[in-house]
Amino acid sequence: MNNSVTAAYELNLLQALRLKGRIEAAALPLALAAEPTLTSRLVTMHLEAGNCMQKGNYIRLTAEGKQKLVELTTEERANVDTTRLEALYEDFDPFNSALKSLLTRWQMLDDTTPNDHSDAAYDAAIIRELEELHADFGQWLEDLTAVVPRLAHFPTRFDAAIEELRQGNFAYVARPIIDSYHTVWFELHEELIGLLERDRATEAAAGRAV
Repeated sequence: MNNSVTAAYELNLLQALRLKGRIEAAALPLALAAEPTLTSRLVTMHLEAGNCMQKGNYIRLTAEGKQKLVELTTEERANVDTTRLEALYEDFDPFNSALKSLLTRWQMLDDTTPNDHSDAAYDAAIIRELEELHADFGQWLEDLTAVVPRLAHFPTRFDAAIEELRQGNFAYVARPIIDSYHTVWFELHEELIGLLERDRATEAAAGRAV
């Protein structure tokens, strides 16, 4: 594996720890779309470097790791085609709005009535809508990973969430503590915001936060 590929996995590891706060070591291969042997080696390397720490089964970022992540992301931004990425971010907005609407309807039947998920037909219709969105979103993801190859783990993770939904595990719509569709989407959005040097508060004010 060449140095640029290894560096991409390193950045993904540190970014995953930042975004998730902490993560079980066993969940890292899916989060990075990487082989377990590689993730184990990366974790060991960054534990020894003091960039992360482990308590029980969980790994979290240290202050040194946060600084290392800043260095890596700064270097990455300097080499990204920002013009192309800005255009992709504009194209991302309609997908983001569609998912935001879908998640609202998943959680609420109307403005005052929470969805208790007792109406199987209602939930199934939203799952079908999410599958359609996922299919339409695929080309955009392909275009994104052509510009930022490091983000190639996202299609794999979105596909895994959709497969869970097809198996009837509806927690994978939006549950925060797992790699649900919403969790992966949130992390993708965070990556885009960081690469374009924006901030979530501004994006939320503009209605682009999900």
